[in-house]
Amino acid sequence: MLKILVTGGCGYIGSHVTRQLSEKGFDVIVYDNLSTGSAKALIYEERLVVGDLADEITLDKVFATNKFDAVFHFAASIVVPDSVNNPLMYYENNTINTIKLLKACIKHQVNKFIFSSTAAVYGQNKQTIVTEDLVLNPENPYAASKAMNERIISDVAKITDLKFVILRYFNVAGADPLYRMGQRTPNATHLIKVACEAALKKRDKLYIFGDKYNTPDGTCVRDYIHIEDLAEAHLRSLDYLMKGGKSDTFNCGYGKGLSVNEIIKWVKQISKVDFITEIAPPRAGDIPMIVASNYKIKEAMKWEPQYDDIECIVKSALEWEKKLVKL
Repeated sequence: MLKILVTGGCGYIGSHVTRQLSEKGFDVIVYDNLSTGSAKALIYEERLVVGDLADEITLDKVFATNKFDAVFHFAASIVVPDSVNNPLMYYENNTINTIKLLKACIKHQVNKFIFSSTAAVYGQNKQTIVTEDLVLNPENPYAASKAMNERIISDVAKITDLKFVILRYFNVAGADPLYRMGQRTPNATHLIKVACEAALKKRDKLYIFGDKYNTPDGTCVRDYIHIEDLAEAHLRSLDYLMKGGKSDTFNCGYGKGLSVNEIIKWVKQISKVDFITEIAPPRAGDIPMIVASNYKIKEAMKWEPQYDDIECIVKSALEWEKKLVKL
C-alpha cells in the first residue's frame, strides 16, 4: 500500500483527489491549515495534520514519522484579483512554501511529486487552443507564483532523483456524482458555483465582470472540466510516475470553451430560475479566452474524461449547492 501526502487535501480539488485515493486503497495523510478547506471534506476520515507549510518544524516531523511514496501538492492561494492586490502574500504562500515542501521531500527522499498548476500561466496567447510547449506569459501574481513553482520543480529535478508531473488546470467545476462532497469555499469566485448560489438565492445577483472582451459574445471564454475527471487525472499521474514515466507537464481540460453568458444560460435553464445579472468592470488579471489542448495527457496516460458535458457539470454543482443549504 503506497503512502501519500496530500497538501491542501481539505480544499475543493484536494479533497476529491484524497477521496479517490482512499477508494483505490492508498494510505493518505492530509496536511492542511484549514484556512479555506474543511475537515468535513475528508469523508473517509483520512488522517489530518492541521499545519501550515510555512511551519517547517511540523512539516519535517510529518515527513520524519511517515515514509511517503509520493506527494500531491494542492495547498495555495488561488484568487487572481486578490493576488494583484496582495502579491507578497501570494509569492510567500504559493512559492516560498513550495520551496519548503520540496526541501522536505529531498531531505526525506520522497521522489514522486504531483503539482497543482494552472492554465493562467499561459496568459494571453495568439493560439486559441493552448499546448504545453508554449512560452509562458503569466499576467498576475497568482499565475506568476505558479509559473515560478513549475520552474523550481523542474530545476530541482535536474539535480536530484525527483520525478514530477505538473498538471495545468483549466476551470474546475461540479461535485462528486453522489453529492457527498463539492466546493465548500466561502466567498467563492468560481463562475458555476457563484451562478448556482444566485439561482438558490444565496446571492442577490451575479456580476458579469466585463462584456467587451474580444470574444464571440464579449464575455470571457473558459474551458470547464468536471472535478471528478480532474481528480482521476491525478491518480493517472501517480500511476504514470510509479511505472517510470518521465517528468512532464500536462494540460487538464476538455478542449472546448464556453463564455460567461453561455454558462449563465445553462444554470438558468437547469435551475429554472431567472436570477439577476449585472455587468461590472473587468477584474484585474483576467484574460479574455483560454482553452486546453488535451492531446498530450490522453496520449501519455490514456486519460479519458467521463463527465465531459456542461449539463452534467452544472447539474452536479447545483445539487451540491442545494445540499449545502441543509448542512
